[in-house]
Amino acid sequence: MTLVQAQARSMSTDAAHRTAADAMDAAGPQVWEDMTVEVALSVMAAARTGRLVVCDEDGQYIDLVTRDRLNAVRDGSGYSDRVRLRDITATVGPLVSPLTTVAEAEHAMRHQRFGALPVGDEHGNALGVLAHSR
Repeated sequence: MTLVQAQARSMSTDAAHRTAADAMDAAGPQVWEDMTVEVALSVMAAARTGRLVVCDEDGQYIDLVTRDRLNAVRDGSGYSDRVRLRDITATVGPLVSPLTTVAEAEHAMRHQRFGALPVGDEHGNALGVLAHSR
């Protein structure tokens, strides 16, 4: 598991020109797609986070899973302790460029109803996460 750190940026930057890189939080724990749902929930609890970045065997971003999503899978009728994260991540989820403006990212989050969007580089590595303000 790799923790990705984001550096704090000055809050004086004009909001219209702030980029995803300026506003992102640390990505948090990154886990591999072959991890079981139960283990992923344990990692979340230990890390005191509500989300995990899921990566493939090459360390490339696949999806961002939340505690609510994993609990829903675990509570489903077809659940067994063998269900792995790859079984619930059908496609590569959205990844926002660090150069995307915060306004564009917020629009995408509202339009697509995402609670958070991962920020990634051109190689598919998750750098951080943009989340709705609390």
